[in-house]
Amino acid sequence: MTISRPVAFYAPLKSPNHPLPSGDRTMARLLMKALGRAGYSPFLASEVRTLDKAGNRQRQESLRKESLEEVDRLVAHCRALPEDSRPCLWFTYHVYYKAPDWIGPRVAEALGIPYAIAEGSRASKRAEGPWALGHEGAQAALDRADVIFGMTAHDREALEASRPAHQVLVDLPPFLDLAEWPITDARTGPATEPRLLTVAMMREGDKLASYRILAAALGHLQQLPWSLDIVGDGEAREEIARLFSPMAQRVRFHGQVESKADLAALYESADLFVWPAVNEAYGIVLLEAQALGCPVVAGAYGGVASVVRNGETGTLTPPGDIPAFADALSKLLQDRERLKDLGTNASRFVRQERDLDHAALRLRNALKGLTG
Repeated sequence: MTISRPVAFYAPLKSPNHPLPSGDRTMARLLMKALGRAGYSPFLASEVRTLDKAGNRQRQESLRKESLEEVDRLVAHCRALPEDSRPCLWFTYHVYYKAPDWIGPRVAEALGIPYAIAEGSRASKRAEGPWALGHEGAQAALDRADVIFGMTAHDREALEASRPAHQVLVDLPPFLDLAEWPITDARTGPATEPRLLTVAMMREGDKLASYRILAAALGHLQQLPWSLDIVGDGEAREEIARLFSPMAQRVRFHGQVESKADLAALYESADLFVWPAVNEAYGIVLLEAQALGCPVVAGAYGGVASVVRNGETGTLTPPGDIPAFADALSKLLQDRERLKDLGTNASRFVRQERDLDHAALRLRNALKGLTG
């Protein structure tokens, strides 16, 4: 019987064990599953979180110090293990200037094992300024990586431009474990009133900016029939409720919904998923909606184009463009056959190209030369 080889997994931005749901937590968990499906035995190596949202040099110094102390602990722990129980690879998910990996490169070097990153982002404009130390740490980790799995075309361009000679870049587009979703293929028929859906945390910053755009766009469409279900919660809930107050009779707030069965029911009953996606890396919920046959209207920020096929599984609009977002919604709200076709395409796209097995195969093919 083949024994799966251990892989040290680390997510400096957000641990897969973090109590608050988010796309980052979801993808961290999915990557661990995919590594397992690829024939490895991933374990969470560290819970140290290096996120600095504010650009505080003192905090970055403190996080770096904590990380280096963690390196010493991990190296000692791994060296004390039997050889066949030591990790054959260090795998870090999501490295960028706000959440550098100070740990993985050093542990990999000390143990003589390869180092891999999934979703690494380079941002040269952060080399100076409040995140300079975090940028330095992220760049050092990205330079050290033997392989980087780029999850969007948006990130790959910068990664390719700065790729060291020893490094391999591999495309690993965002994916889902469809076995987690109770897909029934029993979508409800067209209702008199088209149902819109959005699923997003209610946080200050980019999430609130997206809600502002969505409310403004829908404010231009009050002459059309529609209703909106909103799933999410957070400190900005009151402000978001105020944004939608002029159309309160059309909007239902569901709060935080963690049950995949309950979320699946909402996706399947919706005619269109709507999300302006301000500064989203890609938006895992956009894939979830499409998997359940719900097409998407989204802002074309970052890597969103890597999860929504414009004109085939949904419509992408220029980033932050409220009139364009409203126009895209208006056209689809008045073309139910087009909505149905987009939904069919969306479901097929995710099931045929973005499932766990496809991701596991990419990981296995890319890592087998490194891990033996």
